[in-house]
Amino acid sequence: MRALRNGYGWSVSEETPVAPVPAERGDVPPVAVVTGADSGIGRATAVALARDGFDVGITYRADEESAQSAAAEVREHGRRAAVRQMDLGELPGAADAVDALADELGGIGVLVNNAGTGTRTRLLDMDYETWQQVIAVDLDGAFLCSQRAGRRMVDAGRGGRIVNVTSVHEHVPRVGAAPYCAAKAGLGLLTKVLALELGEYGITVNAVAPGEIATPLTGQPDEDPREAPRPGAPLGRPGLAEEVAAMIAFLSSAGAAYVTGASHVVDGGVSLMGAQAGLAFPDDSWRRP
Repeated sequence: MRALRNGYGWSVSEETPVAPVPAERGDVPPVAVVTGADSGIGRATAVALARDGFDVGITYRADEESAQSAAAEVREHGRRAAVRQMDLGELPGAADAVDALADELGGIGVLVNNAGTGTRTRLLDMDYETWQQVIAVDLDGAFLCSQRAGRRMVDAGRGGRIVNVTSVHEHVPRVGAAPYCAAKAGLGLLTKVLALELGEYGITVNAVAPGEIATPLTGQPDEDPREAPRPGAPLGRPGLAEEVAAMIAFLSSAGAAYVTGASHVVDGGVSLMGAQAGLAFPDDSWRRP
């Protein structure tokens, strides 16, 4: 192994791993697995990736009918779809769904860890089981799914993409959401570790951190965000699932080949408000979820 010097004075070797450039994107298997893709951001992501030429594996926890509907929408774009049940409250076995979908679709080039849960309980009122459940689903589940997908990507030798859907609460706290915030912050740092460890295999790992998005999770599945004004948000409204999916699709694309280890906030500017927003509260109502 012969040592070389580059223009920056770094000592490298002829065996230093080099990530593919966008022109080599075709080497990444056009197969994606999206967890929690039966509704909301997950479903919008499955459709966006199908539009971009990916076959899509879809997981769901309980609503098989909606998952099959999402699969049908993927097929409308001329791509294959497969569906598996996956309850991340049942670990580690639930991660088997990633392997099953990869086997059925012939590989995996993209994993989107989207499935998640939360709570609206203050820390002092929370039981340990609730804490454990949220951490298991939002952090442990993403770890296990990333491990399964990452191993397959490395073995295939064709690179890949992992996108972790965190939350704006990866970066800023929220009353009543202690385990959710802890899990999402943990997933954000796990994203960075995975980016370091998997880069040599041409695998990029990024996080997408949504703010308030009009989905079933926020109780706004059919709401036009333009009719739900948010005076405290710079863009003045909640987001659409499709707007988050567009960021995920970009990070899965050839254009993002040199983007890794970053958290991309999609929140309409809410997290920028900081102290300015805090000083605008007229009372102490924010202290309770």
